[in-house]
Amino acid sequence: MVSDKKSAQIYAYEYIRDRMLDGTYKGGMKVVEERLADEIGVSRTPIREAIRRLEQEGLIKDKHIYDPTVQDLINIYEMRILVESFAAQKAAKHMTPETLKELKNTLKESRKAQSKNIYAANQRFHDLIAEECRNPKMIEILEKVRTVFYLFSLKLDIYKRPQLIDEHEEIYKAIEERNEELAGELMAQHLRNDRDFTLEELSMVNGR
Repeated sequence: MVSDKKSAQIYAYEYIRDRMLDGTYKGGMKVVEERLADEIGVSRTPIREAIRRLEQEGLIKDKHIYDPTVQDLINIYEMRILVESFAAQKAAKHMTPETLKELKNTLKESRKAQSKNIYAANQRFHDLIAEECRNPKMIEILEKVRTVFYLFSLKLDIYKRPQLIDEHEEIYKAIEERNEELAGELMAQHLRNDRDFTLEELSMVNGR
């Protein structure tokens, strides 16, 4: 049993979050403090504080594991298109040669990766560009919706979308060439393609 109060809070939070993200705790599952305390081996106080933190992150709502809706997905993409296209323009203007090299490496990793392993490289690509918006509030919003978006990837293999990595390469080239307008347009279209593919996959899954 974890004895230190702060360590118990962190442990409980990470334990619950990890099981949400690996699909052990399904969307819609009721969160019961007593049951979680027994399972994790801590008192109810750190469980309660972990739940509060997960509620702030939007991962628990009304004492249930958050189960994103199709409308949630549409709203997330709408926000991402606005913020990330802006960030791509800023990246074309400000990104350093060192970060450009790292951005290019994510493309190589994506080509080698399989299925869900592509997630990390794909996320790193978007994170490197998002950081170039140099707006902490925008970055904070993107980090918050990232986890919610990942809950969808548990249901779908969204990284099998055709031209996904090709589009990343086009965005990279626009940034490398310092073409701000093109970088923003390509990012916006890339995310619209993501959205449309994901909605189509969801409709097929729900129609089964």
